[in-house]
Amino acid sequence: MPRRRIGFWYRFAAVICKPPLVVLLKRDWRGMEHIPAEGGFITVVNHNSHVDPFAYAHFQYNTGRVPRFLAKSGLFKKGFVGAAMRGTGQIPVYRESTDALSAFRAAIDAVERGECVAFYPEGTLTRDPDGWPMTGKTGAARVALRTKCPVIPVAQWGCNELLPPYAKKPNLFPRKTSRVLAGPPVDLSRFYDKDMTADVLKEATEVIMAAITRQLEEIRGEQAPETPYDPKRERIEQRRRTQAQAQARAQARTQQVQGKQAEGQGK
Repeated sequence: MPRRRIGFWYRFAAVICKPPLVVLLKRDWRGMEHIPAEGGFITVVNHNSHVDPFAYAHFQYNTGRVPRFLAKSGLFKKGFVGAAMRGTGQIPVYRESTDALSAFRAAIDAVERGECVAFYPEGTLTRDPDGWPMTGKTGAARVALRTKCPVIPVAQWGCNELLPPYAKKPNLFPRKTSRVLAGPPVDLSRFYDKDMTADVLKEATEVIMAAITRQLEEIRGEQAPETPYDPKRERIEQRRRTQAQAQARAQARTQQVQGKQAEGQGK
């Protein structure tokens, strides 16, 4: 299937966004040969800075296969932003859908038309204290198993040094390097003949996240933690710690009251 033309709106966005990126960031980009020249595919990308979607889009734009990002459907409705989102072919996600797969129908259609669809499978900026990828959500796996398209893992590092996660002010000096590494397609073939159950989606997502993490280990020259950071598990642990602290405070207050009562009775 032939690739889609980049088009006016994407070129217009590139004219606006590329100059500041070139000024702010040096580039160490590798693995462009793994980006398919033709046909639909998915890229799965780690997320550690509010700047990195622009740096990744710059990398992908330079391959000639521009990414179509998933974005909230409300952004497509009005004004210049809506026109730009529609014009650049970004993909609306209808969060009100009760069917998990139908929420990604537009992404499936885009892949089947021969597009590149970019997923941030973590769903948000990483909360791992050392910037490693967290556990992923299953959206990318759903689309990949439905379409059987290539899934290209992409790791990036450096934008987080320019603007750390959840920071409000950039660290401009010295000039940072945007390091992006695309890897070979993730092999998900063993899942193709299985029913798309929650367990299958979870396992396929773990395979995807492991591939991204291996790419990031190569960039950083470090080994990632054996167990990825899990926000859900951390919230549970935080609630347990909060409850334990509350119980300890209540017990301390009870002991304090009992001590005063005993002291009063002894007088």
